[in-house]
Amino acid sequence: MFKEFREFAVKGDVVDMAVGIIIGAAFGTIVKSLVDDLIMPPIGLLMGNVDFANLFILLKDGKIPGPYLSLAHAKTAAAVTLNYGLFINTIVSFLIVAFSVFLVVRYINRLRRQETPPATPTTKECPFCISAVALKAVKCPHCTADIK
Repeated sequence: MFKEFREFAVKGDVVDMAVGIIIGAAFGTIVKSLVDDLIMPPIGLLMGNVDFANLFILLKDGKIPGPYLSLAHAKTAAAVTLNYGLFINTIVSFLIVAFSVFLVVRYINRLRRQETPPATPTTKECPFCISAVALKAVKCPHCTADIK
């Protein structure tokens, strides 16, 4: 059983998949930072100085009654909130990741289409016995017919 597991774990596909998952997780953190730190602040500024991370609907007051100025204050007071601003950030992150994956897959598909052209043939067919014969042959080795 250990031998089978080792063969499975060392296969190229499994290792490639593991590397892809690790790089994907790292890419996810980069995209999260891109959205939270670079994309959403200017959008919030254009929308009247809105911080998307602090957009929420209060469903129930916490131990300390509101109003809560930020989501962190609401969480500290154990208030029940509907965090639609964080959801918007997550959707933007997903769209960026999905578009990036689309571009990578599109590039890979283009590379696959540009495969090398078929190799030039090294044999020809004998017109008499339909056997494969070397291109430079003048006589068929199977039926001894003259080939042009």
